[in-house]
Amino acid sequence: MKLVFLLEEPSCKECLDILLPLILPPHIKFQCIPHQGKSDLKKSIPIKLRGWKEPNVKFVIVHDKDNHDCIQLKDDLKKICLTVLKDDVLIRIVCTELESWYLGDLKAVSEAYNSKEILSSSNVYKFQDPDSIKDAKEKLKEITDDQYQVMDGSRRIAKFMDIRQNKSKSFQVFIRGVHDLCKNP
Repeated sequence: MKLVFLLEEPSCKECLDILLPLILPPHIKFQCIPHQGKSDLKKSIPIKLRGWKEPNVKFVIVHDKDNHDCIQLKDDLKKICLTVLKDDVLIRIVCTELESWYLGDLKAVSEAYNSKEILSSSNVYKFQDPDSIKDAKEKLKEITDDQYQVMDGSRRIAKFMDIRQNKSKSFQVFIRGVHDLCKNP
């Protein structure tokens, strides 16, 4: 079986290219296809789902919540999939943006930027619920003294992430969804 991940942005690909080999069983292949934002992803979904001819492939769509209603966003993405009669696509919403996943693992951020201050008690308290942080990218820049840059940061932080200890609920839901797909080919 192969999993094809349709992603909103290239930084998500950078992250998942590092994490997926740790998550997936060795016999499961994967491919991450980044897009240039939400509208590019939404235009691409029916084209990819309809045109993909490789057998034994399952699709996973990963989309940031940003300021959208999570349930409505997921329903909208399901409707796009149904236009090409695909109802078995796993849709996962990142709450609120990819950087929320990174804030869910401050130890990984600390190691990536070689900074013990990131693990200060005020940060640990502030980021107990990283999915509720509306400006996660800005918070990440703040705690890394403006060192965080989207692509480089995705590569740096993902290398240290502990998939079992991440405090982001949307990250944990993503991990469970991928595991379930692998169990039910």
